[in-house]
Amino acid sequence: MAAQKPEEAPEQRQIVPDVVRQHAEQAAFFWAQRDTLMEDDPPDLHVVAGIDWRLEANLDGLRIAGPAAWPFVVAAYEDFPEKGELFLYGWMAIEQGDSSQIAEAVEMARTSEDDAYGLIGALAWHKAKTIAPLVRDWIGSPDAFKRFLGVSACLEHRVDPKQMLGRLVRDPDVRVRATSLRLAGTLKRADLVQEMSEALEADHERVRIWSAWSLNELGSGDLAQPELKRQVLANGPDALAALRALVKAGPEAEVRAFMGGLLKSPETAPLAVRGAGMLGDRTILHWLMHQMRTPALAVAAGGALLETFPEARSVDGLFTLDPAELGPAFEEHFGDFGVKVPVAEKVKGWGSILS
Repeated sequence: MAAQKPEEAPEQRQIVPDVVRQHAEQAAFFWAQRDTLMEDDPPDLHVVAGIDWRLEANLDGLRIAGPAAWPFVVAAYEDFPEKGELFLYGWMAIEQGDSSQIAEAVEMARTSEDDAYGLIGALAWHKAKTIAPLVRDWIGSPDAFKRFLGVSACLEHRVDPKQMLGRLVRDPDVRVRATSLRLAGTLKRADLVQEMSEALEADHERVRIWSAWSLNELGSGDLAQPELKRQVLANGPDALAALRALVKAGPEAEVRAFMGGLLKSPETAPLAVRGAGMLGDRTILHWLMHQMRTPALAVAAGGALLETFPEARSVDGLFTLDPAELGPAFEEHFGDFGVKVPVAEKVKGWGSILS
């Protein structure tokens, strides 16, 4: 029998180190920038598309470099272990199909403080068929964090895990259960309405909000409304999602009356102003201009303006990144934070032309 040849190591490509280092750093930066832009309310999808193009160009440079790029990916994370660098680490590990590197990325994500956004972003960026073996392994894992990653990837790609989802919406882990309920609503899994209804009584609000949201998506707004209203009144991190679900459920007269109640409290008034932009009512422009003159309501009024009048996004001068320009009250309210705030007088001038 002929002796077997030892397995050859993959060929190391010739690279220009400074160029590959720049690709790694830029990829991490652009994904982090993209993630932050998507958190804007509402996000500017045209700007995001431009960032996506730049991000993909840098990822392509890393693909061409192949395994030779890995040390630069590791160095980027070691120098600055944030969400963009975690995205880069996870993306490259999956791209290379290296199980040990993927395992390292999972452990890095496990200790992150932002629900592993970077690694979930990497799973979302890859095609569903590329990550399918990982997701199948993770979604049935005894490790709750891996189940969370698996169901999060399904949510990002809108992939239905079929019978497995019936078990996941009852998962003992809060993150897994909440994400699974959201996935069930996204996929319009009407067969899981009973599980969604039961989840309305869960101890954790994250489970309750997404069970109510999913019931609403399936047309059961009558069951969902009490919990959605509680979430809005609590003004927690998912209050806007709950408010948008209420607007969708209607009827409009009841929604407007509810928002009127929100306006009476300083804590929830910004939600009411932002919610006005969800109604699709273009007669509210002058009312929004009035809200823009109150520092505590200005950002919400700006978001409502952009949702109701998307054409305003392309008009120069309607917003400023220096609230201090608007006077002492704005400077005192916002401090040193560079927040994007509408300029009421500029909006008034634009509105007069619009009408």
